[in-house]
Amino acid sequence: MVLSTASAQTATTKFNAAPVKLVVPYAAGGATDIVARAVSEKMATLWGKPVVVENKPGAGTTLAASQIARMPGDGSTLYMTTSAHTISGSIYKKLDFNPVTDFTPVTMIVKVPLVLVVRPSMNVHSLEGFLQYAKANPDKLSFASPGNGTAQHLTGEMFNTKAKVRMTHVPYRGDAPAITDLMGGSIDAMFATLTAVLPHIAAGKLTAIALANDKRVEKVPEIPTFAEAGMNNFEAATWFGILAPASMPAALRDSISQDIRAVVAQPDMRKKLIDLGGEVVNSDPAGFQQFMQAETAKWADIIRTSGAAVN
Repeated sequence: MVLSTASAQTATTKFNAAPVKLVVPYAAGGATDIVARAVSEKMATLWGKPVVVENKPGAGTTLAASQIARMPGDGSTLYMTTSAHTISGSIYKKLDFNPVTDFTPVTMIVKVPLVLVVRPSMNVHSLEGFLQYAKANPDKLSFASPGNGTAQHLTGEMFNTKAKVRMTHVPYRGDAPAITDLMGGSIDAMFATLTAVLPHIAAGKLTAIALANDKRVEKVPEIPTFAEAGMNNFEAATWFGILAPASMPAALRDSISQDIRAVVAQPDMRKKLIDLGGEVVNSDPAGFQQFMQAETAKWADIIRTSGAAVN
C-alpha cells in the first residue's frame, strides 16, 4: 500500500515524537535477537534516533506479547516475533491477550525453514533410511525441541502423524542444550531451525536429512526438501517479523513498514539473512497478515490432530 505524501508526512511527524524500542521475546544471542539487532542498527541510521532492542524472554513468547498488546500504537514500541505467535492461541488454554486482534502486522522479514537433523552415530543419510530406522525401532527414537508448543515440537508431532512413526518428544529450555545432547548422542533427531544447526552440519557433527520447505535454500543447496526426499506437503518454518499494537494507525504502520522493508532490501542486509539460512520475504502488512492467518490455521490443525499440549 502506497501512502499519499500528506499521509506519509503526518505519520512521520507523529512517529518522530518518541524513541523506539524493539522488543524480542527471547534471550540475547539467539537467531531472533541477531536479526532484531541487525534491523535496529539500520533503522536507527535511517530514522536518526536510537532503536533499542529489549529482550523479554519467558512463557513461550507470551510474556512479551502480553505487554506489547497493551502498549500505545504510537510507534515507540515494536515487536520482533516468530512462528510462536501464531501457535500460542491454540496451544495455551488461557491467554490475557488475543494474538490476532491485539496486534497489527508491519512486515515479515525472513523465513527460516526447519531441517530434520540426526546424530551421526545413527549412520542414516536419507529420509528413506530414517523412516526405515524409525519403523524398525518403534518407541525407541527420541526427538528434541527447544520447548513444548514450539514449531520444532509441533513439526515433530506432525511428522509422527504423517509418517506413522512413534518418536518420543524431549523438550529442552532452548535450542543450545537440545543441540548439544543431539550431537552427544543422547537424543536421536530434531526438527531444528536451520540457522541454529548450520555450523554443526558443516562440521559433520549433525547429519541433515531434509528441509521442511517448498524449495532448497541458497545457503545449503545440497540439502533436499522433504518433497524431493519422498514426503509431499511437509513444510514448516520459523520466521522473523515485526508486529505493533493493534491501536497503531494504518498510515503510521504503513510508513514504518516501508522504511523497514527498504533497509531489509539493502544488499548487505539480504546477505546477512541468507547466510543465516533464511529466505528473505520482506512482505507488506497485507501480505504478512495473510501469511499469519494461514499459519495460525495450520498450527491449530496440527495441535488438534496430534493432541499436543502445554502444561
